[in-house]
Amino acid sequence: MLRWRTAAAAVAITGALALTSCAADGGGSTDGGGNLTLGAILAPTTLDPAGSEWGNRAPYYQAVFDTLLLATPEGTIEPWLATEWSYNEDNTVLTLTLRDDVTFSDGSKLTGDVVKQNLERFKAGTSPDAGYFSGIASIEAPDETTVVITLSAPDPAMLNYLTRDPGLIGSAESFESEDLATNPVGSGPYILDTDATVTGTSYVYTKNPDYWNPDVQHYDGLTINVLGDATAALNAIKAGEANGVKLISNDNLAEVEGAGWTVNANELDFQGMLLLDRAGTMNPALNDVRVRQAFNYAFDREALLTALQTDHGTVTTQVFPETSDAYDPALDDYYTYDPDKAKELLAEAGYGDGLTVSMPSSTLLGEATYTLISQQLADVGITAEYTDPGNNFIADLLAPKFPASFMALEQNPDWQLIQFMIAPTAVFNPFHYEDPKVNEYIQQIQFGDEATQASVAKELNTYIVEQAWFAPFYRVQGSYGTDANTTVEMLPTNAYPAIYDFQPKG
Repeated sequence: MLRWRTAAAAVAITGALALTSCAADGGGSTDGGGNLTLGAILAPTTLDPAGSEWGNRAPYYQAVFDTLLLATPEGTIEPWLATEWSYNEDNTVLTLTLRDDVTFSDGSKLTGDVVKQNLERFKAGTSPDAGYFSGIASIEAPDETTVVITLSAPDPAMLNYLTRDPGLIGSAESFESEDLATNPVGSGPYILDTDATVTGTSYVYTKNPDYWNPDVQHYDGLTINVLGDATAALNAIKAGEANGVKLISNDNLAEVEGAGWTVNANELDFQGMLLLDRAGTMNPALNDVRVRQAFNYAFDREALLTALQTDHGTVTTQVFPETSDAYDPALDDYYTYDPDKAKELLAEAGYGDGLTVSMPSSTLLGEATYTLISQQLADVGITAEYTDPGNNFIADLLAPKFPASFMALEQNPDWQLIQFMIAPTAVFNPFHYEDPKVNEYIQQIQFGDEATQASVAKELNTYIVEQAWFAPFYRVQGSYGTDANTTVEMLPTNAYPAIYDFQPKG
């Protein structure tokens, strides 16, 4: 059993940036063995596993497809379609042993070659997570129950990737189907009922009668309705039209609990400032660590948490989560609210008369957020100059067109967070900023043993905080509501619980 050092998660920019608004229908409470009706924030863009995503879109895929490995609420990785796995001595060759009793809903059989085709399709596919496989040099299937993945260099997160969208396995016989995007064929616990499904609005699944693991089929049917705004979600809860609903925000938790529902919580995202232009190529001030530290001292995190999240979260000044080996409790309050200290640092850096920093804004992240950020920065002499790129918020941020930005990002542990936010090639390092010391830490983590990876990850985290690469405010409580007839266990680093972890009470 492997502890979840680098737990898989949704490579999600905050879901609020891509919300769709659709009304829910159907559902209702259920007794054991009945129908489970869930509310999700987003509809899938495709049901082809090669274009799949995770996070808030995970349940649509997990209902139909099995993954090679399983992520558990306890933070471990367990066997699923793969019963065993092992690495060679230098962690560049991963060998998976597959179950021999799995069939897809079209009657075809799970084999090593089928898995090979799925992994190769994902690597070459349209999923935003296809880059997770960029380090794979080759995939071989020497026999029907073995798959061998050869990496160009060690990837400490590979096992975690196989618990989420890169590890989804579909029937190879369906890959040439014209309707693959809307009629998926997997070996999972449920089968999509295409006649009852309304694409973009409501997805209806029936129980797979030949599923290899009936112990996790807690319901005879499953419906996932798209509830793309807080009002639609609250209405579905009050009307008893769902058993479980992902809550977009924490604004209505009292009403949710007043309806007899339970709020299940985890802390997945952090919100705060990304100080991206650390080399000062666009704004020279940000090249000075004292300026970046001044940003950190400028914010009253406790007040922001109260004003913007009604205290549903935990203040922090680090981007690594509690589930990570890199996490250090002392770094949650490394920077205190100290406007005088911020002004002093700015003066030392030559900006005693103030400075202006351009940033993007998005109404979907809340107008009050930007107002409060502007006020607190202005109090220390920093002027936030906002531009609203509209639907191009993320594209412009990553272009990059802005030196800094407020953002809500998922806290991926260890190696995944490094590849997401810190490494020179990381998505959220759009200026490709490099620091020789950080590069050395990254190399030690990539090629070290588990003990080395854990200790060096802590050193890296401390250094990143000291150098003020970011100015986090808090970890936000993610909330998932369940009705009086339903229980669920939350995953430590995914926005949406696993389908298997919903169960009827009693």
